[in-house]
Amino acid sequence: MPNSFQPQQNSSTTDVNMLAGVRVVFSFVPCFIFLYINCVMLYTLRSKTVFRETSRYLLLYSLLLAETLQMAVTQLMFLLAISRVFMTRSVCLLMLTLTIITTIISPFNLALMSLERYVAVCFPLRYANIVNATSTYGAIAVVWAVSFANMLVRVLMLMVLDPRPLGLLMTCNQEDVFHLKIFSEFENGFVCAEFVSVGIIIICSYVGVIIAAKSASTDKASANKARKTVLLHMIQLCLSLCSTLVTTIFAGFSGKVDRRTIIDIRFALFVCLINLPRCLSCLIYGLRDQIIRPILMQHLRFGLNLPHLQVSYLRHK
Repeated sequence: MPNSFQPQQNSSTTDVNMLAGVRVVFSFVPCFIFLYINCVMLYTLRSKTVFRETSRYLLLYSLLLAETLQMAVTQLMFLLAISRVFMTRSVCLLMLTLTIITTIISPFNLALMSLERYVAVCFPLRYANIVNATSTYGAIAVVWAVSFANMLVRVLMLMVLDPRPLGLLMTCNQEDVFHLKIFSEFENGFVCAEFVSVGIIIICSYVGVIIAAKSASTDKASANKARKTVLLHMIQLCLSLCSTLVTTIFAGFSGKVDRRTIIDIRFALFVCLINLPRCLSCLIYGLRDQIIRPILMQHLRFGLNLPHLQVSYLRHK
């Protein structure tokens, strides 16, 4: 009897290991490719003076930096979780801190990018006074500060309400660290407030740009391009909202299906709702922008077999 059971057990173990390997490949390879593209994009945005002094590119850099950090950390956490690697609660909390902060930053950054396009179309004569490098850096600093403050509140609540030691060994995921009900209530309240406020800003910016496009004094081509850009911001916001619902969706299936199906669902949610939205920003902005695109392609190809490309600020304007 034991002899007949052993091959079945080995076969089952082999299938589980193969399935885990497939998950790693399908998550790691695309993530690695887009991490490389994002890093090249970040380098590109710091390679020219026009990018370092123009508000729209500064905001894009902030968005890409947050999403690149989030993609890298979440991918690392996924690989550690699927490998059943245990770590101390303090190390896990540090990784979650970076993930949560960058998750909060992205929607607010999209709101700033929409406002920048709104001012550019609706107030072109006052644009330079309202939107400049100094005000943009200030706005970005406020967004990052709000995100850090949100995480600080969570950590303080955790220290006061959760008696478990920081040296406790565990597999790292947000549900295990912030397992008390008050944390889910706090997160749901903040997420609702964030997405409602950001959604209102983006929708108002979109309506304002549409109204401005109908004005005889407005550059129609510039207004239409701004309208499409703000619409893309709205789509990205919806994708970001979907990523915040992963925990809720996963909790809905928990206890209702077997463990293998739970793992498959978690993997699908991770790839489609967490990784995929973080891969789109570079493609959306890097390929659409006529100034970034040739320089980005040059850097992606390490400058080989490409003519020298000149960047003109007048062309950008």
